[in-house]
Amino acid sequence: MTGVGLRERKKLKTRVALIDAALDLFLEQGYESTTIDQIAAAVDVSPRTFFRYFGSKEEVALAPATDAQDVFLSELHDRPGTESPFTALAQAMRGAVALLRDGEPEDKQRFLKARQVVEATPTIFAGQMRLMLANERRILEEVARRRGADDLRSQFVTATFTSTIRVGFENCTVEELSDLEGMTKRLEDTFALVDDLMTPDWDR
Repeated sequence: MTGVGLRERKKLKTRVALIDAALDLFLEQGYESTTIDQIAAAVDVSPRTFFRYFGSKEEVALAPATDAQDVFLSELHDRPGTESPFTALAQAMRGAVALLRDGEPEDKQRFLKARQVVEATPTIFAGQMRLMLANERRILEEVARRRGADDLRSQFVTATFTSTIRVGFENCTVEELSDLEGMTKRLEDTFALVDDLMTPDWDR
């Protein structure tokens, strides 16, 4: 392991520790009652160090959602260019969910805690909505690139995908999300519904 690699690992470890400490404090005493000083102290770092990783409490609370979106977009980027836009989106989401389902238990618990914080905190819920809108614009760019046109159909494909995810995933309760196998089945059921309702090549 090179020196740079070791430094990166240490930075990642500190980032994850700050996220975990923040989520635990938010759930224990509430988002509004938790200070950045408390989060930093729980990890035995200074508030200045906290701000090297996150710009605010909201940013650290939404970090798991941001990371999940980045994983999905990375999976989408790797999908073959021969796939139709909706197929590529669905396969990318399957890949992202599989990584969470089959990954480390700590990552799953972090994801679930973040969902609890979002559901319990209107401020963070609003922040997640902003994240979703920004992510939707990035999805639209990819759909338009694959279709070669940023038009009404590309917008419809994007909206159909995001609506499918909301029905199949984001509207699940925390209890349902704790069973990622069940959540995966629900997601597949919604993808199947789209297949049943749409005509062939509707997304091209």
